[in-house]
Amino acid sequence: MTATSLGSPQLASPDLLRSVFRRHAAGVAVITASGEAGPVGFTATSLASVSAEPPMLSFGIGTGASSWPAISRAEHVGVHILGEHQEELAATFARSGADRFGAPTAWREGPEGVPVLDDVLAWLVCRVHARVPAGDHRIVLAEVRTGDPAGDGRPLLYHQGRFNGLRD
Repeated sequence: MTATSLGSPQLASPDLLRSVFRRHAAGVAVITASGEAGPVGFTATSLASVSAEPPMLSFGIGTGASSWPAISRAEHVGVHILGEHQEELAATFARSGADRFGAPTAWREGPEGVPVLDDVLAWLVCRVHARVPAGDHRIVLAEVRTGDPAGDGRPLLYHQGRFNGLRD
């Protein structure tokens, strides 16, 4: 076995975590919910499949996020897998203070009153099962209730602080 260089290890810090995860390519999703003042949503790269039986997923959200108050009370959420043609939509839902549901965002009220975005690769409506404290975030566990996996296109990815498409 050959020894390999470990480089210059750093102590744990928010900057170390961010630097490492910039190198991790992640799919891009938008999470939506109905709020008291109207629909809310945010861009997430923390989406993960949790269980097949029952079908469950998870995502993280910061407790300081503008969408957190509505997500903290929502019984149902929408989960949307974005295509590479939706870079601007991803940026809109990631931008603080943006009118996320105004034009040109195309959406409709879906099952359980959840905002469902148009033209995505796939969407789900999920019942919130738990909100687990995790530092300055909450991990939301949600059970899939309904959805549509039939959108056309290739997935949008987030890597090195930028949105990207898949390369052949």
